[in-house]
Amino acid sequence: MSDKYIPINCHLYDQLEEFAVKKSKVQITYLDNYEEKIIEDIIIDFRTKNKEEYLILSNKQEIRLDKVLKIHTI
Repeated sequence: MSDKYIPINCHLYDQLEEFAVKKSKVQITYLDNYEEKIIEDIIIDFRTKNKEEYLILSNKQEIRLDKVLKIHTI
């Protein structure tokens, strides 16, 4: 199975940026090695490496944007 990066839609990216600007605490459901995980934290930045986009949390964890399944404020 390929793990090729798939760009996310603009609406989701705008929503992520809004959460970061407002410093909103969010609950993120995402895939990590094909396992669904949930984390609560604040998005502090975004980064692109090797043509893949990541969000960076206040705990320094990076999550690839196309691995985000659900996100909402808490």
